[in-house]
Amino acid sequence: MQISGIGTLLTGVNFLVTVFKMRTPGMKLMQMPIFTWTCTWANILIVASFPILTAVLALLTLDRYLDFHFFTNEAGGNAMMYINLFWAWGHPEVYILILPAFGIFSEVISTFTSKRLFGYNSMVYASGAISVLGFIVWLHHFFTMGSSANVNAFFGVMTMVIAVPTGVKLFNWLFTIYRGRLRLTVPVLWTLGFMVTFTIGGMTGVLLALPGADFVLHNSLFLIAHFHNTIIGGAVFGYLAGFAFWFPKAMGFHLDEKLGKASFWCWQIGFYVAFMPLYVLGFLGMTRRLNQTDNPAWNFWLYLAAVGAVFILAGIVLQFVQLYKAFCEREQNRDLTGDPWNGHTLEWSTSSPPQFYNFAKLPQVNDIDAFTDMKEQGKAYKVQGEYQPIHMPKNTACGVLIAAATTAAGFGAIWHIWWMVIAGLVASFVIFLCRAYDNDTDYYVQPDEVERIEQAHLRNVMMKEA
Repeated sequence: MQISGIGTLLTGVNFLVTVFKMRTPGMKLMQMPIFTWTCTWANILIVASFPILTAVLALLTLDRYLDFHFFTNEAGGNAMMYINLFWAWGHPEVYILILPAFGIFSEVISTFTSKRLFGYNSMVYASGAISVLGFIVWLHHFFTMGSSANVNAFFGVMTMVIAVPTGVKLFNWLFTIYRGRLRLTVPVLWTLGFMVTFTIGGMTGVLLALPGADFVLHNSLFLIAHFHNTIIGGAVFGYLAGFAFWFPKAMGFHLDEKLGKASFWCWQIGFYVAFMPLYVLGFLGMTRRLNQTDNPAWNFWLYLAAVGAVFILAGIVLQFVQLYKAFCEREQNRDLTGDPWNGHTLEWSTSSPPQFYNFAKLPQVNDIDAFTDMKEQGKAYKVQGEYQPIHMPKNTACGVLIAAATTAAGFGAIWHIWWMVIAGLVASFVIFLCRAYDNDTDYYVQPDEVERIEQAHLRNVMMKEA
């Protein structure tokens, strides 16, 4: 976890520097695509919260290996300090999961209604509010630990308040749909399924934000149902929507629409059949982490949940079948234009899949929906001046090798194999030094090669339109 957490932190820094320093000419922060904005807020959360995880795991490492006593009650430490620090990271981490999915839903809804996203500014600010509030709700994970009523009341109110910016997003999606021509594609079905399912999960979260109710429901299957209601109905549905949405762009051919819809309905039906009974079981007093039960009143609901799990399994299988069929029929389902959905944002202006250099010329941006603006002004798919050499980094295996070496060091530390720890750390440092002193790390794509590739793309677009 320590190694993975440090990797995540470094990745968050990488993304933030890219967003702040490498936007295309003319693109202001408040003109970025909403998906980019939600990913930016998620990475701000990563940079702010993952140092907490790094620190607490470092303290735990000192406890385990050098007999320190930060978290050992009988030796003067405090185990609750570990719980507080863990969840001070752990609850923002939940929003790290969900915020990019919110961006995906926003892109999907605006694209498939053929409308601009309603309330763009409020969506950005709502995402920021969720990010800030995510840091002051962590104690609701242990309302039962014996804190004072004032402490529990504060964290309960903050937890309920976080529903407000989430509600703002939901209404913005609904207003975007209003009077739009919504196309019921696979990404849209995942989005509509999310809007219903996540709303239910949000309402049960507000219930759990009440310390009195949480005292009864804590550690029960009601909590499990709520968590899956938000993470499956929110994050998983969001990433499956994004998978279907950007698949033609990434791969250059379409997924099978019928199989995608069948998979969605299996997931949606299976989710409700699998997890709604857990709310009932929570009220009936069933706790989590049981390996056996002897209460006949629970049996019906457990069997019903098992049926739902089978439906979800069918949905997963159908997705693999959909992928297999798409690869088998890829020649018939090629996306030649690069813009199969009539998208708003700049990635749809490139070929499918995009060329290794992404953009032949960085586009000048004057609008939030930059590609729609280019299409309306007749600038899309036209060469703007002469091509210039494109600066590109060379591929390197150093990252993978460093990851393998540090993984070996971590494995050795777990099992006290100290020679493996030393070998792994030394190897990773040597690889890092080799990379640091390597001057042959980049090259230029020449204008004639760029022109040849771009002309081929333009011919495909013209053939498609013809």
